[in-house]
Amino acid sequence: MTNSRTNPESITIEDESRAGIENCTENGNGEYAETDSETIIRISDVLEYLFCSRFIYYMYCLDIPQHEEKRFKVLKGREVHETRKLTNRDYLRRSLDCIRKESDVFIASKERHIKGIVDEVLFLGDGTAAPLEYKFAEYKEKVFKTYKFQLVLQALLIRENYNIEVNRAYLCFTRSNSLVKEIEISASDFKKADKIIQEILDIVQKGLYPKTSRSSRKCVDCCYRNICV
Repeated sequence: MTNSRTNPESITIEDESRAGIENCTENGNGEYAETDSETIIRISDVLEYLFCSRFIYYMYCLDIPQHEEKRFKVLKGREVHETRKLTNRDYLRRSLDCIRKESDVFIASKERHIKGIVDEVLFLGDGTAAPLEYKFAEYKEKVFKTYKFQLVLQALLIRENYNIEVNRAYLCFTRSNSLVKEIEISASDFKKADKIIQEILDIVQKGLYPKTSRSSRKCVDCCYRNICV
């Protein structure tokens, strides 16, 4: 098993744009096969998959980019990294009984074929650790599935890389006066995360075209809406 914790400053733009994932390659019989390099997906790929599983197919089997930099929601989401500078983070962490933290942590697992960056890894007074993620969003009385599984995947990687118990995570909603919500993480959450990772790897390595149900709410903001059938 090989794990990785790296200073984010050492990550290249290419690392972030593709993050090590290998494209599907055609074997000459109209079928796709796994490339020689070991596939590593990003946590953000899982979030795309949860929104619509066909994102993975279009991005990595057909190599059609999203051009996500043009999407309003993505642009606003990126503002959170500037917005969080205005948050009294020291006070926030003290309120969570945080005794030590690491920021912008690049973390990976070759065994689980996934990597990503955690806004903050908090080490708590009870001997456990927890990811803290900042969201440029208002709290709407519920935590979306994509938010939760982003934290579950981060917790999975923290637990593996730091060899420490992780049973909860935190979301800071910067547009709700930096409201912080605690998210409990269970063993079943970790199992679901592993299952989702494997489903994505199956698409990437085998070229599987996922089934999905069309949704006017989702499709209107989708960059693949003109080619998806």
